[in-house]
This record gives sequence, structure tokens and C-alpha cells, in this order.
Amino acid sequence: MRPLVRSILLSAALIAGISASQAQNYPDRTVTLIVPFAAGGTTDIVARLMANHMSKTLGQQIVVENIAGAGGTTGVTRVAKATADGYTLLMGNLGTQAASVGLYPNLAYDPRKDFEFIMNTGGTPMLVVVNAKSDIKDFKQFMEYVKKNGEKVNYGTGGVGATSHLTCLFLDSLLGVKPTHVPYRGSGPALVALMGGELDYVCDQTVGVAAQIKGGQVRGLVVAVPDRVPSMKDIPTSKEAGLADFQVSGWNAMFAPKGTPKPVVDKLNEAARAAMKDETIRSRMLDLGMSLPSDAEMTSESLQKLVASEVDKWVPIIKKAGVTVGN
Repeated sequence: MRPLVRSILLSAALIAGISASQAQNYPDRTVTLIVPFAAGGTTDIVARLMANHMSKTLGQQIVVENIAGAGGTTGVTRVAKATADGYTLLMGNLGTQAASVGLYPNLAYDPRKDFEFIMNTGGTPMLVVVNAKSDIKDFKQFMEYVKKNGEKVNYGTGGVGATSHLTCLFLDSLLGVKPTHVPYRGSGPALVALMGGELDYVCDQTVGVAAQIKGGQVRGLVVAVPDRVPSMKDIPTSKEAGLADFQVSGWNAMFAPKGTPKPVVDKLNEAARAAMKDETIRSRMLDLGMSLPSDAEMTSESLQKLVASEVDKWVPIIKKAGVTVGN
């Protein structure tokens, strides 16, 4: 065997040995799961549900840290540049891991290349909600109101490029309107503003508004999916409400920095799977209006394909709308 070949093979074996050792001992200290939005929003809620169960499986606490800013890209960039050892993770979503490619010309990361893919934690149907005290009672009335009042109408989102913003942007294009966009540092603060009477409406994921709908604080007008959401069965679908093309479902998923050893990623995937198969977690997520991933959708490979396909889907929509953000 040639010396160079022997050296390469020995190096590969050494690296594999180190990776296996890391996975065997991992984690031996607290893990940080970064949510790139303010506390209280959809991504934050999902992250805390997953972190709580995964902490028990892994035997070490997973602490959720909220790092909001720039439509979620500030927190995501932090993870992309973190040490690739499995101790800094990300709960990203459609906005940060797909739409960001079209929105930010100077994006500091590539969601398709700069992360290891852990697992998709489920889909979240989008819906339009208004304050419970609003005079708008249904989606038909809402569409008429927005078309009539144009820029006088305002809506809040979790920030430029967040899933909530993409949904409202898509709705704008379908209705041919340009209401005023008010970005917040997460969908949670936007929802608080809506309940406080500062906004006319928000587009949000079912997870983020389920409790407020059930509590009578906001009124759901429409869900942007083909079938009614079981936990919100009184809210009509977009087809039933007269705008069949309004179809949007968000998603949240876990990632690690590029280069995180595969055995560590596999161990995180196993812990995430265990959480997703726990009946208490499943019941809670379904109650929040989520659609849960199948076994085939719980693989790292499936998440990698999802991210690539969502980039291909949303970037053209964003470019057509002419929305960009300098960063």
C-alpha cells in the first residue's frame, strides 16, 4: 500500500473513531437550542415541546434560547457559525431555511449547505385571524374590507421573511392589494399587538394562535389548507371561503451546524423521533393544529429534500413580488 493512501486511510479511521467516541459520550453537558424569534411564537412553542422531551431521552438539559432579529436570520447565522459539536442547535422554519434565500441578497448562510439536517418536527397550517372584537366576522367580509381600504389596513408578522410574512404576502398577491406590513421580532409580539387593537389582522400558524382562538381573544377567519383542522373545525378552509388558491402550510425543523459528526446527528434524530412518537407530545401538537410527520418524513434525508424543494418554491414567488431586504 502506498504511504499516501495508507496515511489517508489511517486519518479517516481516526476521524471515524473520534466521531464514534463523541457520539457515545454525547451529550455530557447542557445543549442550547436556538429559536430565532421572540418567545411565545409558533417556532418557540414547538421548540420547547421538543426540548423538554429530548432532554429526558438524552440525559442532559436542552435549553431554549431566543435570539430574534432580521426575520430570524440573526439567530440562524449564530448557529451556522457555532462550533459543530452538537451543543448548539437550531429550530428553524420555512422563513429562515427557505424564503430567506430570496429575501436577503447578502444572506450570511445557505440553508441547503451550511447545516446538518436533524428532523422535521411537523407542518403547521396557516390561517388569518382578527381581534375577537373586530366587526369582520368572516373571510368574505375580510376580503371586501381589505380591497376597499388598501394601505389603510395593517397586518403584523413575525418579521420580514417569517412564515407569517410570506403567508400575508401571498394573500396580498392573490387579492391584488397592498396593505401596510408591520413587522415584529416574532409572531408572539404581533399576536399581542393584534389583541391590543393595534393591528387589523395577522397571518399565523395554527400553533401560535390556537390558545387565543379557544380563549375567545381572536377570531379565526380561514385556514389555508385543503381540509379543516380537527382542533379548529369551525374555521372554514380557503376553498370553502372563496379563495381556493390560498394554500400555505408552514413547518419547523431542527438543524445543527455543518460538520457536526454524523453519529451525533443520528443520536439527536433518535431523540427527536422519540419525542414525536410520545402520545402526550403528539396529542399536544395535534391539539395545536399541527400535522405530524410520517416515519419516512422523520429522516435527515427527508428534511434535506424538504428544504431544497421549499427554496425552489418560494424564491420565485418572492422575486415576483419584488420583496428584498438589505442585510
